Amino acid sequence: MEPGDAARLGPGRAARALPPRLLLLLLLPLLLGRGLRAAAAASSSGAAAEDSSAMEELATEKEAEESHRQDSVSLLTFILLLTLTILTIWLFKHRRVRFLHETGLAMIYGLIVGVILRYGTPATSGHDKSLSCTQEDRAFSTLLVNVSGKFFEYTLKGEISPGKINSVEQNDMLRKVTFDPEVFFNILLPPIIFHAGYSLKKRHFFRNLGSILAYAFLGTAVSCFIIGNLMYGVVKLMKIVGQLSDKFYYTDCLFFGAIISATDPVTVLAIFNELHADVDLYALLFGESVLNDAVAIVLSSSIVAYQPAGLNTHAFDAAAFFKSVGIFLGIFSGSFTMGAVTGVVTALVTKFTKLHCFPLLETALFFLMSWSTFLLAEACGFTGVVAVLFCGITQAHYTYNNLSVESRSRTKQLFEVLHFLAENFIFSYMGLALFTFQKHVFSPVFIIGAFVAIFLGRAAHIYPLSFFLNLGRRHKIGWNFQHMMMFSGLRGAMAFALAIRDTASYARQMMFTTTLLIVFFTVWIIGGGTTPMLSWLDIRVGVDPDQDPPPNNDSFQVLQGDGPEAAGGNRTKQESAWLFRLWYSFDHNYLKPILTHSGPPLTTTLPAWCGLLARCLTSPQVYDVSTVWPGCPGNPASASSLNFPQT
Repeated sequence: MEPGDAARLGPGRAARALPPRLLLLLLLPLLLGRGLRAAAAASSSGAAAEDSSAMEELATEKEAEESHRQDSVSLLTFILLLTLTILTIWLFKHRRVRFLHETGLAMIYGLIVGVILRYGTPATSGHDKSLSCTQEDRAFSTLLVNVSGKFFEYTLKGEISPGKINSVEQNDMLRKVTFDPEVFFNILLPPIIFHAGYSLKKRHFFRNLGSILAYAFLGTAVSCFIIGNLMYGVVKLMKIVGQLSDKFYYTDCLFFGAIISATDPVTVLAIFNELHADVDLYALLFGESVLNDAVAIVLSSSIVAYQPAGLNTHAFDAAAFFKSVGIFLGIFSGSFTMGAVTGVVTALVTKFTKLHCFPLLETALFFLMSWSTFLLAEACGFTGVVAVLFCGITQAHYTYNNLSVESRSRTKQLFEVLHFLAENFIFSYMGLALFTFQKHVFSPVFIIGAFVAIFLGRAAHIYPLSFFLNLGRRHKIGWNFQHMMMFSGLRGAMAFALAIRDTASYARQMMFTTTLLIVFFTVWIIGGGTTPMLSWLDIRVGVDPDQDPPPNNDSFQVLQGDGPEAAGGNRTKQESAWLFRLWYSFDHNYLKPILTHSGPPLTTTLPAWCGLLARCLTSPQVYDVSTVWPGCPGNPASASSLNFPQT
């Protein structure tokens, strides 16, 4: 500061003026203090943010741990249900109780657990909030949501009607025990359907092949259209009386007719097997139910694919109708071909390799090839149920003859156990779903109408077809057989699985609820009345096993070798339907020698110019039935155990 500046400031202010260096020294602590306080504040803010982030991570970990615990509890619940069912089955068998089948028991236990879960567990989830996405015109399968800079992934579970937004399930445990419908189709259904084909009793099935095909194909189609049209009348009545709160189209009624036409007389067949009922009646019921499931699922797929041109997508259109018929034929034939080809490939692999030296590997390959048939058909747009059914029939007819003795026993027991567990799991889940499923639509008019329609549809299915079939049958289908088949039209696992696969719309939800109640009624009432009905209709029980291999505790029986040298094989050919007799010679002379170690040598059945090919494809065991498996020391296989022809 210059002297002149001091004079201009005045005497008082000039006295207080300080040198710049001294002023800087005095201000430096003040500036440093503010900086330190700012840094401390920033540090405190960062620490708080870190603490908040740590707390969020801890909460997320706790939620994940709780979710894992609930998953374990839900699976443990079903395991305990199956365990309790098995113990009760033993008690019933020990006491010779036949009024309730194991599937009915599983449903009762499922109902009890469902009541406990519904009314005995509190709501535990209160974090649901509705967010509006008005700019989007469709739902996304996966959604990424930005919450305060953090992205969370959400998966689409289905559409919820506006009136039920506030009633979304708030109980995490009930959510856990509600399975994805694909679990039933991809995991539980394949062993059930494969077991049906693999355990097929050949002789009586092929003796009644024409009748079985008529009941399964023509009868199921008749039943579907009768039930569908009757239910359309019921829907119209509901609309008139004001009990229909949403859309319900004619195609929906036909779809319901298709899924409810899938019969599953597991209870009746179990009692038939236990009492050794008439083998022809058993074959008719079993064969119809096996093929009927396949027809019902393809028929339902064809109805879903029905898309008329024009604005009204639910009106009748001849072009769309014939397109649906073409889809039905294409899906069924494609699925049949895929299943048969997979069985043939497995037979060739087991014949031309030495997997029989390693029974564990052989059984594992057999299991994987059989299960993959279902998934391969679904992946290719066909129907896995049809594919795995005919794969099982092909495996039983060809591959089984190539397996080692250990693998035969293992495959029989493996698929029988899987079938038993899967079927009882589904019936337990049915009982549980009555109280835990959130999309029920109970309509008394629709339910009563469905029972009446099913009764009339089954009657139109059995009696007219039986009349026409008897015109060409040597062994007539008697009135008592017809009444028993009419009575035995139970609904079960397949109808339930088809109904639960799509519950997005109001119509599908009503179908699912009605199907569930129909299954309950048929399993409990009709299943429990089977034994009195057999007595009332005077149907033979304790049938002489001379006509069929005697049923025993091991209900799993596969197709055995059917060379012409076997007396049973000759009777099978003579007594079978004409359709089977046309195919029998070709199968015996060419397919069996190519795909198995049995049958006549191809050198004797193929033309002379095919000699080289015949020698390559004919198994050495055909020429020398007393040899052991080549390259497998210590693994003898007798001619009887391998079904080699006797010389």
